[in-house]
Amino acid sequence: MGGLRAELWRFGYGSRSGDKWAGRGGPALPILIPYPRFDIGDWRGWRKWGRITAVLKTRHEISALDAPEKFREALARWFGTNGKDYPWRRTRVPYEVLISEVMLQQTQIATVLGKGYYTRFLAVFPDVETLAVAEDAPLLKAWEGLGYYRRARMLRETARAVVAEYGGEFPTGLEDLMRLPGIGRYTAGALRAFAFGLPAVVVDGNVSRVLSRLMDCAEPIDDGVGIKRVWGWAADLADAERPSVYHAALMELGQSVCRPGVPDCLACPVSGFCKASAPELLPIKRGKVSITTVDEHALWLRDGAGRLLMHHESGKRRTGLWKLPIREFTEVQHLPLLTEQRYAITRYRVTLRVYDGNAAESACQLTTGDAWVEPDEVSVLAMAAPFRRVVEEWLSDF
Repeated sequence: MGGLRAELWRFGYGSRSGDKWAGRGGPALPILIPYPRFDIGDWRGWRKWGRITAVLKTRHEISALDAPEKFREALARWFGTNGKDYPWRRTRVPYEVLISEVMLQQTQIATVLGKGYYTRFLAVFPDVETLAVAEDAPLLKAWEGLGYYRRARMLRETARAVVAEYGGEFPTGLEDLMRLPGIGRYTAGALRAFAFGLPAVVVDGNVSRVLSRLMDCAEPIDDGVGIKRVWGWAADLADAERPSVYHAALMELGQSVCRPGVPDCLACPVSGFCKASAPELLPIKRGKVSITTVDEHALWLRDGAGRLLMHHESGKRRTGLWKLPIREFTEVQHLPLLTEQRYAITRYRVTLRVYDGNAAESACQLTTGDAWVEPDEVSVLAMAAPFRRVVEEWLSDF
């Protein structure tokens, strides 16, 4: 590492005035104060400053927009050595690429890989024709655990359109792809890049973060103006010759190096193109959506034959899924509490409390959608993860 020039920054807390320390009055905001440039070959010298948090960052040399070919080449070289071997990177089948992209829009890579969701779904629905004719029950069961179940149904609508309008072959044109149900400009771009190897613009959360730091963007990136600005940068930098490699590399950079919070700037292959002096403060986003807390009160009830009372949902969020029957608190407050689960969905933080219905003195009144289910049939029902955990735990105990 000798000879590499870098800047050393320290964190302070107080008011920010340019890049200067302004004392401890004012809001508690992190401040980066540059120390003189030094040779990274002797970078341990920063310790003399005492107990501080430091971010090491190479000097900005040139904007990526002014040298796009050099930027793309540096990114491609890094990816050739550091790119991860995901199963969806081994295929150019549009259907398989689509499944991975939709799964990863709301679910982390580690979850999709670690629990085998991607390979399991493709084993049940191996091609677009199979998915197009899928019934709700097996479709939701194959998607179980991924959440946001509307994605599964929208995938089926996409498959039906591809079969009906294109004979089972995905179109390659951007506008044609975007006319398919559930396909927006991100997914259309991803299909063009990763399945067809065609020029594309692909912007996800990782890419937005990387670009905002490269350009040192001090404006929100998630309002109308900011989104347009980021997509413009993405279009200017996109590699038309190696679209698959380029876009996969940019996403991987955001996942592993230019990550949320404090990035690993010393490991960044394109740090010389980065204008940001305080990358950990970027990107700027609008105010966060307020969190709503919700309490759910569920009933655990088995009849004399050992059947479990379940409820088949018909609401907008989880139509077709099964869960324990939900009751008003006043209906179950006198019953023993068996267990409590907490989970999050979009802007809601939910506490699920399950009560022992078998302790009730009078018979429970069934509501529309309630049904008695044999214990050996429960495992094949599609069920949201919080309820699945409760059911599996308590079926084995009763």
